[in-house]
Amino acid sequence: MTIARLAIDTGYETPAVYGWARRVGFGQVAPVKGVEGFNRASPVSGPTFVDATIAGKRLRRGARLWTVAVSTFKSETYRFLRLERPTPEDLAGGALFPAGTLHLPNWIDSEWLKQLVAEQLITVRNKRGFARLEWQKLRERNEALDCRVYARAAAWILGADRWSEKQWDELERQVAAPGGEIGAGTVNVARKSRPANQRRSVRSNYMR
Repeated sequence: MTIARLAIDTGYETPAVYGWARRVGFGQVAPVKGVEGFNRASPVSGPTFVDATIAGKRLRRGARLWTVAVSTFKSETYRFLRLERPTPEDLAGGALFPAGTLHLPNWIDSEWLKQLVAEQLITVRNKRGFARLEWQKLRERNEALDCRVYARAAAWILGADRWSEKQWDELERQVAAPGGEIGAGTVNVARKSRPANQRRSVRSNYMR
């Protein structure tokens, strides 16, 4: 699967980010800015057209910026992490993983996992006694969580949250391998002839 949409943080070296995104094309790259707070109805807003400095020249409305309510996607990520996974016996019996289950690749190490759960949601009260929810770091390094949040935002921008079941089924058909076996934490595609009555797999339009 090729990259369908890439979200890139504009919080550091903003002019360089805008310039690179403009060269690659805003259809592929989405400059994003994270803001605290929750917005479950629309966790990603935009794009808004902002001024950009490209090669020393200022362009009015030269870049498109998406705003991401990061607290919403952080809460979603932690909710998905709490989902109960079926046992190997359940899977052998035909059980499915709950929708939203996070499947991690086999290269993940302990440092990456610590980064993924590097924050906690706490209740903060101001001087007037009003309470609000706020994400607080438990450790300095939290890049894995940030990457997860912005990747989730990229999927939202792509429109994945609004795809119909028919679109998901078609995408699955297009990218599915003809056969495979699972072993040692990896998936190996079985190289065997395609049955005559099996439909030919083609490259997915969603992945371009």
